[in-house]
Amino acid sequence: MPKKLLFGTAGIPFSTKNRSTENGIKKIKELNLECMELEFVHSVNITKERCPEVKSVAEKTGVELTVHAPYYINLNAIEKPKIHASINRILSSCRIGNLCGAKSVTFHAGFYMKQEPEKVFDKIKSGVKEIEKKLQDENISIWLRPETTGKKTQWGSLEEIVSLSEEFDLVLPCIDFSHLHARSAGKNNSKQEFESILSLVEKKLGKKALNEMHMHLSGINYSDKGERNHLILKESDMNYKELLQVLKDFNVKGWLICESPNLEEDALLLKKTFEELK
Repeated sequence: MPKKLLFGTAGIPFSTKNRSTENGIKKIKELNLECMELEFVHSVNITKERCPEVKSVAEKTGVELTVHAPYYINLNAIEKPKIHASINRILSSCRIGNLCGAKSVTFHAGFYMKQEPEKVFDKIKSGVKEIEKKLQDENISIWLRPETTGKKTQWGSLEEIVSLSEEFDLVLPCIDFSHLHARSAGKNNSKQEFESILSLVEKKLGKKALNEMHMHLSGINYSDKGERNHLILKESDMNYKELLQVLKDFNVKGWLICESPNLEEDALLLKKTFEELK
């Protein structure tokens, strides 16, 4: 369990020379950041053979790792083969992440496909149940983190993610505050709203959820339909200073992964801003 709130990047920092996961982790340490998300967004791109080296570098540098599973996941797909492929992508991310020493794997669970939200919830729950059982059978202990999503067509409101987490032992939310802001077309961006988000998580999932939070943050561009694209924090309306204050007030621990287009610059801005708060 993290001893404090750790700051890092979604993937290898841009300033890394000889870009590789191992060199990215070393660069995180050099930058005085503390965690890095392994981005398996297009495919699980680390082989079993390389995992011990990645784990060794992370342990030596003290950099903690999280994972983002591939984007091509829809546990509510109409076609069964697509659901099986989605389950396998999440499992593969968990297996490789575990071998690399990662603590948490996040994924976008699915789309509504114009169906009733309750029906979609049940289908996604069924997929997650299968994933959790396989991980338990394989003695893999890693957090499964369905992520709050930024588009209204995507399953994954805060309430849905928290409700799903209540059903399982290995499931906790990945809270993407930028997505919550975009999904609501401009809300979820004030001190009071941030407090309400964390209060809901604590009330439903207990203090442990705040002690091991997996979070994403960046600037974000949005329309009334939700997320359009990520922005640099200072070029957006994302109220990151008040969010950081609320994270401090709630004594949140875990991993805050920056997904801004300038990666480490905004990650360092977040860390510096947080450390200057009273």
